[in-house]
Amino acid sequence: MASPDVKKVVLRTNIDKAKAMEIVEQKKTSLFKSLLSRPKKQDVHIHSLNLYYECILEVSGRYVADYFRKSSHAISVDSNVHEVLLGDGLFPVRSKSGITKAFVGKRGKNKIDLNLEEHVFVEEEDTITLDHNGQAVKFSFKINSKTVENYPTRILKENQSHVKGFESTYDTAIASLQEQLKKPLDADVRELHDEFVLQEITEIYVPVFEARLTGPKNKVGIIRIDAVHKKIL
Repeated sequence: MASPDVKKVVLRTNIDKAKAMEIVEQKKTSLFKSLLSRPKKQDVHIHSLNLYYECILEVSGRYVADYFRKSSHAISVDSNVHEVLLGDGLFPVRSKSGITKAFVGKRGKNKIDLNLEEHVFVEEEDTITLDHNGQAVKFSFKINSKTVENYPTRILKENQSHVKGFESTYDTAIASLQEQLKKPLDADVRELHDEFVLQEITEIYVPVFEARLTGPKNKVGIIRIDAVHKKIL
């Protein structure tokens, strides 16, 4: 598969490093608490606090198909009709059970099963979002002129040592979307014509403050803060 064009978006941070440090200070002891104790604030040290840009990959596409499949449709006919001629086919009425005969009587409608083929057309569109590890995630961010940086490429270049790119492959992400769009088909399908159209791939970089801490007995902990929603992850 040829390399697709990829759009890059960087979300704006809504807190600065000082505010992030304040959040970490408030929550740092909870990281090392146990059922019986919680350490004192002076026993937990913030080793580092850095801003990272983590990629969420968004892939959108469309799947279209048409095919023929076998099917059966029931029609109702008068009680004195015993069979129906349709084209070259002759279709008898459905046998009634003893209970049905007792319930509807002789004048109840007869049923005829028409075995035929349906020409089916399918058109599905969808989008999947994957975190930088390639795991499916729910996308909870707004993308508009107020929430994104104007110069995403420049920001990513200036912070390249703190950028967590997409670690899987585009082909794997595209295949996941195809699988999601292409529903399983019935066994009795013929003349299948289908096509998957890739619409867009977007790398959305989410700013995340990550604090590394050390607590009692040199235990290490990490606090991560979503710098868009201003909440601990």
